Amino acid sequence: MVRLPMVTELLMQLFKNPATNAFPARYLPPSVTKFLYNVAQGKAAINPPVTVPPRFRGKITYDRESCIGCQLCMRVCPAHAIEFLPSTKRVRIYVTQCIFCSQCNDICPKDCLHMSPEFLLATENRFADSQIVE
Repeated sequence: MVRLPMVTELLMQLFKNPATNAFPARYLPPSVTKFLYNVAQGKAAINPPVTVPPRFRGKITYDRESCIGCQLCMRVCPAHAIEFLPSTKRVRIYVTQCIFCSQCNDICPKDCLHMSPEFLLATENRFADSQIVE
């Protein structure tokens, strides 16, 4: 007889609660939301932000004035996160699709694409203004 321990585990997982908290903050436990409320009121402080290592690949930045519209970044992007806008001859970058490989930065002849140290990018709306760089 063949034993399938995976099937047992899968069936057990169907009836368990998730082990992690949902995002964003409105789904967090009351202890955390109370702390965030106290921070907003000035009664508590958050530790300084995490320092990122050198050459960290965070949210991409785009200098549209330097861009010449060559589309090399779009062609080299493995995640297809870059869209060319023919009306303005510029690009639009969808951060939610980006895999932060930095290939677009390396190929850009005008050096108008860079990786910033920003890494807190989570949101519920993948098409929010904070998730699109143009």
